[in-house]
Amino acid sequence: MERKLETFLTLCETLNYRRAGERLHLTQPAVTKQIQALEAEYGAVLFRYDGRRLHKTSKGELLELHAIAQRYNHQKLLQAMQSAPPVALRIGATKTIGDYILGPAIRRFLDAPDHQLQFLVDNTAALLRRLEQGELDFVVLEGVFNKARYDSFLLRNEPYIGICPPGHPLDGQTVSPEALLGQRLILREEGSGTRDLLERSLAQCGYTVGAFSGTVCVSSFKIIRELVCAGYGISFVYAAVAADLPAPGRFFCPPLTGSHELNAVWLKGTDAGALARAFAAGL
Repeated sequence: MERKLETFLTLCETLNYRRAGERLHLTQPAVTKQIQALEAEYGAVLFRYDGRRLHKTSKGELLELHAIAQRYNHQKLLQAMQSAPPVALRIGATKTIGDYILGPAIRRFLDAPDHQLQFLVDNTAALLRRLEQGELDFVVLEGVFNKARYDSFLLRNEPYIGICPPGHPLDGQTVSPEALLGQRLILREEGSGTRDLLERSLAQCGYTVGAFSGTVCVSSFKIIRELVCAGYGISFVYAAVAADLPAPGRFFCPPLTGSHELNAVWLKGTDAGALARAFAAGL
């Protein structure tokens, strides 16, 4: 990939000429010169300052999408040029999907002895960073992402429910958000799709997670489920998480609960969608 575009993508990530230069082992003037060369080549301003903060322009964002796709396609071309390239996938998934849904697809893919797999489970924000850095072929996400920035297809809709201790007064009930505010809330870390969905739904009702009597932040669904079953609080998870033992009680609280999309997501301008569809077939 052309060096100027690598410099451009690094500046898109850092939004700071000095930090971009440090990462690339270039001087700040060298970074500036390469960006100016790109702007002259495309006849467009790619970055502007708002006060002291650097921002991408709309043309800069457009070039970023094309440059990210070009970097990915170049990596794939290098692999294809090998005499006998192995069938290898680099997949990322959020915790619900990775731990509870994609197991059958992984096993089916690995039934072929020559298939190689790199599988990463992380939160939505981290996975999208890895995707844009060319470290993953596609990701499978719960929750919200920028559909204008990526290509995607719907894997399936999954119920999103409230969980509570078995036999709790909430178990089996449909309640209002106000009825839950006296409970301790156990939730995922910031950046996770599960938490993002909950915070967006709460905001529609005029609340934040701070409206609950207390909050506990836990990144492990296994521990969240165990804490809920032991009576330490309530939580909101996808139904696939609640299917494992120990089984918590369930409650419903529109609009905090409902059904949400699980999507396979990849970079625009690449053929990774075909890889994603072949991997997910039958789920």
